[in-house]
Amino acid sequence: MTGAEAVRPVAAEPVERRLHPVTPLRRAWAPVAVVAGFAVHDLDQAHQWISRLSVGPALTGLAVLVPSAAAYGFLSWWFTHFAVTDTELRIRTGLLFRRSAHIRLDRLQAVDVTQPLLARFIGVAKLKLDVIGTEDKDELAFLSEKDARALRAELLARAAGIAPEAVRAAGEAPVRQLVRVDPKTLALSLLLMAGVWGALAAAAVGPPVVWLVSDSLWAALAAALPFLGAVWASSAGRYIAEYDWTVGESPDGLRLDHGLLDREHETVPPGRVQTVRIVEPLLWRRRGWVRVELDVAGSDNGVLLPVAERAVAEEIIGRVLPGVDLRAVTAALEPPPRRARWCVPVWWRGHGFAADGKVFAARHGLLGRSLALVPHAKVQSVRRAQGPWARRYGLADVHVDTGANKTVTARLRDVGEAAGITEAQADRSRTGRREALPDRWLTENQA
Repeated sequence: MTGAEAVRPVAAEPVERRLHPVTPLRRAWAPVAVVAGFAVHDLDQAHQWISRLSVGPALTGLAVLVPSAAAYGFLSWWFTHFAVTDTELRIRTGLLFRRSAHIRLDRLQAVDVTQPLLARFIGVAKLKLDVIGTEDKDELAFLSEKDARALRAELLARAAGIAPEAVRAAGEAPVRQLVRVDPKTLALSLLLMAGVWGALAAAAVGPPVVWLVSDSLWAALAAALPFLGAVWASSAGRYIAEYDWTVGESPDGLRLDHGLLDREHETVPPGRVQTVRIVEPLLWRRRGWVRVELDVAGSDNGVLLPVAERAVAEEIIGRVLPGVDLRAVTAALEPPPRRARWCVPVWWRGHGFAADGKVFAARHGLLGRSLALVPHAKVQSVRRAQGPWARRYGLADVHVDTGANKTVTARLRDVGEAAGITEAQADRSRTGRREALPDRWLTENQA
């Protein structure tokens, strides 16, 4: 090598780390689950086999199964490593078949810390990673709670473009609490949901009817399970999941903390919200309560606020959609033409549309109402559709598709108006994408 040649520094290999030592206990259940799966697959044969099993073979089986499960858990933990570079998170895992994942930091949608009930007692947590273009979440389970939060802060800082030497010093971004949902308010809001009482009525009426028709108690019990499951999911299950719901603001987005048993620490990434939906159940309207839901590309996070007064919801929505005045959008909504009543009797009055501001807004529902807001920059495609009955009355629907694989529809518009909306929305979307800020973590705060 001559003196004129540039000397290229050799990049240091990233330090590989292991998960928390408690992880083998979690992974040791895999062999036990396989055995249980075979038993459940053929319950009669499993019952006959267990009935013929004596004490000696049973103890021998346990003596083989328990050490095998422990060895599997330990080896799977031993062969799992992760490392963070300037551009990606690398995860290597696999006992027999090796798997290596390279997750680009600039493709991160969200980095969430989750603590199941038992993990909270032990002091460990999962780190869940939402990545653009993938349906399944990668996760690191388990890390100590302190390490999980530190790694989350490191990933977000690197994804924001902070220099590697400053990442450690940056630490976790500070959080300022914006709103906390009172547990009593949450409980009352669930009791005022018509769906809860509908599920209770179905659970009270359905199984007795099945019993009378079939004269079988087992059939009635089997019929009761779906109804009871629906009651649980819409009442107690939702209360447990949304308990102590807190929304905070940090440089990397809005932080959502919630959960009575399993504690979730989620992040709404800046600039990646595709749709905001304001839901007003009928029995909430006298109290001025709304529920705010989200569509985020590549994420299953669907709730921003489980229940809140409208003024509070408007303030939080302003953080997600800067510059959007919810009251002005609501006032600008235009109903369908009167002839729409021949297509959708009575309920046609619940539809509305507006798109003059920063969002494509569509409302539907007469008793329980829902207003969907799609930023123009997030519209992936726009199309006009007409059924035969709507075509007869000169009406059409306008659909906009978002990056979260969801569709928002302005229903029952005049066919000429629908054509104009379609053309104008295509222009708004192009302009919105040109003017939109980059979807980078901390971008707004760095500017």
